[in-house]
Amino acid sequence: TWPSVDTDVFPQVLLETVQFLHLQRSILFHGHEPLDTDMTSDFASERWLLTRGYAQAEGVTNLHMVPPTGCLLSTGFPKFLGGTGNYVRFVAVCPPDWPQGILPGSTPEAPLPEYKNALVWNSQKGHRSRS
Repeated sequence: TWPSVDTDVFPQVLLETVQFLHLQRSILFHGHEPLDTDMTSDFASERWLLTRGYAQAEGVTNLHMVPPTGCLLSTGFPKFLGGTGNYVRFVAVCPPDWPQGILPGSTPEAPLPEYKNALVWNSQKGHRSRS
């Protein structure tokens, strides 16, 4: 139970790492696999990021499969009314000789299906739906 969390087995991003990436490497946004930035009692890394205007994505998987250079990373995300966070889909567009990933049309999800009706805001439901 909190605050007794075994941080040796729960992955986290150390404050020194966050500061190095943002201050020395001049990044404005980063993604990491843990579901939270850190598990310290005062959330040092999380607090440092949020009080300096940096953005982050938590729970990002398969980052180890994206090469450090040579790919374009694209994100798509909805902005939920009144929300402070949301789900994001990351897509790495890499050279054709990259051994990972899939090609458009090779799975049912790529490309996405086309719909006859557009999404429109439904004020009674509080979200977009197809008319």
